[in-house]
Amino acid sequence: METTELTIRLANAADVPALVELRIANAEAHVALDPDTYRVPARDVVARHFAAALAEKASQDAVFVAETPEGRVVGLVEVLRHPGPPEHQILRPEPSAEVHTVVLGDVRGGGTGAALLAAAQRWATGQGIRYLAAGIHHRNAGAVRFYARAGFGDAGLRLVKRLGNAS
Repeated sequence: METTELTIRLANAADVPALVELRIANAEAHVALDPDTYRVPARDVVARHFAAALAEKASQDAVFVAETPEGRVVGLVEVLRHPGPPEHQILRPEPSAEVHTVVLGDVRGGGTGAALLAAAQRWATGQGIRYLAAGIHHRNAGAVRFYARAGFGDAGLRLVKRLGNAS
C-alpha cells in the first residue's frame, strides 16, 4: 500500500476501537520479542486511555492515525509530552515528547510509519517541542531501523538493574 492512498489525520473518539486493536497487536508483537519486559494490556484499559486522551480538548498530547480510502485505520502515532525536569536537577528544561508509532503488519514497508511520524513532527514543531524521543527495545531491529532512517539517534545510555527475585 502506498502512502498516497492514505489520509493522515488527528484521531477522534470514533477511532478508539481501531486504536485499541493497534495497541493490542503491537503489544503482542513486543511480548514475542521479550515476554519478561512486555505484556498485553487489557482491552478495556486501553480503550479508556484512548477515550480519555481524545476527549480532552486542551490535551497537551496528540494521536494521529493513518486511514485507507475505505476507512480502515492501519496505523497510529502518539505524541506524549515529557514533563520538564524538576528545578533541582541539572538537565536544561527543553520541551520534549515521546513518540510511539504502530503500523499493522500487512501495510508495513509502504511509508505509512514515515507519514505518521512526519505528521507527528510537524505537530510537535508547531507546539514548540524541541526534540522527540522514541524508546525502543534493542531486540526490535525493525523499529531501530525505522527511527534511525527518520533521523533519530542515540541520546545516551540508560542503565538498569532488576531487583528482587532476578539473579
